[in-house]
Amino acid sequence: MNTLSYGLLSLLAQSSFSGYDLMLRIQPFWPAKHSQIYPLLAKLEQEDYIRFELVSQRDKPDKKVYSLTGKGQEALKDWFDQPAAEPALRDEMMLKVFCMSYAKRESARKMLADRLAYHGEQRQKYESKLAELKERAEWPEAGLPEPSHPLFGAYLLTRKAIMSNETNTEWCKWALSLLPEGD
Repeated sequence: MNTLSYGLLSLLAQSSFSGYDLMLRIQPFWPAKHSQIYPLLAKLEQEDYIRFELVSQRDKPDKKVYSLTGKGQEALKDWFDQPAAEPALRDEMMLKVFCMSYAKRESARKMLADRLAYHGEQRQKYESKLAELKERAEWPEAGLPEPSHPLFGAYLLTRKAIMSNETNTEWCKWALSLLPEGD
């Protein structure tokens, strides 16, 4: 199985989802398109890693809601024991920064200012996500979730996003301070 397969199993370990919901929820971790996810779901179902229940909808075709099987749970446990691949970074702005000496100063400043604004918007989203996690009924009353708690992973990832955002924000501010305004 590929990483996307395990990503779908990971999401289904938390709850049952439709294919569309899975496509939306996988995006923060692994950009995947509709054309990748649906054939993979069919394959996972065929190989008994997941199952689906047809849910009827008014004025729409029935939808499949997928859930993890015992075989899927075992596959997920086995996958967790394998070493994770090196992180992949693909950021067009980093390539532009690399050759920034060819850019007009105002173009470079605008690019960094735009990214700074983007990080500000993302920060608000991450803070909202953290607040939503803490408002969930399963959130422990005594502070943070334990490692065995179902929300522990979501909490760790949300905090990582906030911390990365803080670092990226500071880097943008620092880089902008090195580029005086004007030509």
